[in-house]
Amino acid sequence: GHIVRNWKVRWFVLLQDKLLYYKIEGGKKEPSPKGRILLDGCTITCPCLEYENRPLLIKLKTKTNTDYFLECCSREERDSWALDITGAIHAGHPVQVQELHRMKNSFKLLENISLHHIVERMCDSSTGIKLTRNLEQGNRYKETFTGSALVDWLISNSFAVSRFEAVTLASMLMEENFIKPVGARSTEATRYSDLSEQFLDDSTALYMFAESSKKNISSKEELQFNISELSGTIVKQGFLVKQGHKRKNWKVRRFVLRADPAFLHYYDPTKEENRPVGGFSLRGCLVSALEDNGVPAGVKGNVQGNLFKIITKNDIHYYIQASSKAERAQWIEAIKPLT
Repeated sequence: GHIVRNWKVRWFVLLQDKLLYYKIEGGKKEPSPKGRILLDGCTITCPCLEYENRPLLIKLKTKTNTDYFLECCSREERDSWALDITGAIHAGHPVQVQELHRMKNSFKLLENISLHHIVERMCDSSTGIKLTRNLEQGNRYKETFTGSALVDWLISNSFAVSRFEAVTLASMLMEENFIKPVGARSTEATRYSDLSEQFLDDSTALYMFAESSKKNISSKEELQFNISELSGTIVKQGFLVKQGHKRKNWKVRRFVLRADPAFLHYYDPTKEENRPVGGFSLRGCLVSALEDNGVPAGVKGNVQGNLFKIITKNDIHYYIQASSKAERAQWIEAIKPLT
């Protein structure tokens, strides 16, 4: 409400240029609208985290600077309404509508993303993610947050533009031991799910900061790279998951594919400096997709699909996982001409 700041149930109808809302009497909406929100010049914020105990809000600010806070019944309903309202706001600009749908389905994380910076922001006492006590199956957990709360926070703080991107970022935080699952729901996902589904965008999955996130990662001896290796034209770059050579664990890495000379380097997103942690020449390499029917002997862990393998001319095997079969095909197509 605008005068008395209480919350009331209203029946909403979205039209092309306005949002109407009606009072509910006796389980039915009244024939005439109680009010309307003109969408021309509106800005929308979703998720809106201004009310700590109301995570399902949409905020609309009109061009006259009037704020409307609308609360939905579920996360899915909130995101559906937000997308439709956004489409109505930009209805007169079809190019913007196309861009909004592209962003919703896009996957392009920030190139120089720093997980350390994200964790620092998460820990901020005023603007960070809110830690709460949660009860699951009779167990009490202190200072936890839910998977969906973290996804909302990442989007709200502009670290990601879509829920898929935010889940990928959260997975990276978990892979690098900045956060950890607690309770049966989130822990079971790490044991039995695909690598791409181990972090749950779910209001019943609990997570907390890992102890190691409060410590500085010990510095390792930096690998030296010839300047000429890094001088090639960047052909493709993006986040992939790579199996380690010694411990056989899986880590999210930012891969950069270069031509003239042809090299594939990978970077640790937890490091502030923009230096590769590994890389190799593509001359004489073999690259191939690994089909889903069976995991090769050299692959450890519960990995199900979207795998491909690169074998260097020195017979070193690299096992890499993409987020989808389409992305895997794109990487293979980009690498093959350079071998």
